[in-house]
Order: sequence, then C-alpha cells, then structure tokens
Amino acid sequence: MGWAEYGPPEELPNIHHRQEYESGLVGPPDHRITCIFVDRRHRRRGVAAVALRGALDLIAQAGGGVVEGYPHDMSKQPEGKKMSSSFLYNGTRKMYEDAGFTYERAKGQKNCVMTRRIASA
Repeated sequence: MGWAEYGPPEELPNIHHRQEYESGLVGPPDHRITCIFVDRRHRRRGVAAVALRGALDLIAQAGGGVVEGYPHDMSKQPEGKKMSSSFLYNGTRKMYEDAGFTYERAKGQKNCVMTRRIASA
C-alpha cells in the first residue's frame, strides 16, 4: 500500500533544491523523511498519513530527535489548479501540520521544510 523513507542525513544525503535548503539551514536534523510512497490504488485514503506516523514511531524507538520533512506546500498552488496525487511524493504541508510539525521555511517553488522534535520511546 505505502511506505515512508526516513533516516539520518548521512544515509539520505540527496535533497532537492539543495542550495536553497542549505542557505536557510541552522543545524542538521537527526532524521529526514525524504519520500512517502502510496500505491495508486490506495491514494487519497490516508495511507500517507499512516506511513508518516509509522516513521515517527520508529524514529522514537530509535532514540528520537529533530525530524525534518519536505512536503508540498499546496498554498503555493495556483488558484483552481489541482496537483496530481502522483506528484505528492512527500505528502502535503497540512498532513505534516496535522502530525505536529512546524513550518520552518520554503524550499523550491512548491515545497517547504517542516520540523518536529520526537521524544525517545
């Protein structure tokens, strides 16, 4: 159905819009959530949110820390234009906000950096 890719920055070094990302970086996160995939037959049913929660649970079990995600910021979408769910490879800003993340800054035209501190389980 779906999964979330997460890990420490040294294991997931590739990041889109790197120059813009690094220009606003205060300090590196302990973990990154870089991709959330949902099979096309199961999209728009909350599977991505479940995958995000699962990644956060596993991060807590591994010791927690600061987690960064890079969702699509749908507020940057032109009025009346809907983005295909196949392009939402990391979920939406709202999904991350609902999971307790805080908006940090823009990254590229339609993405942003969001963070959340996860306690150790």
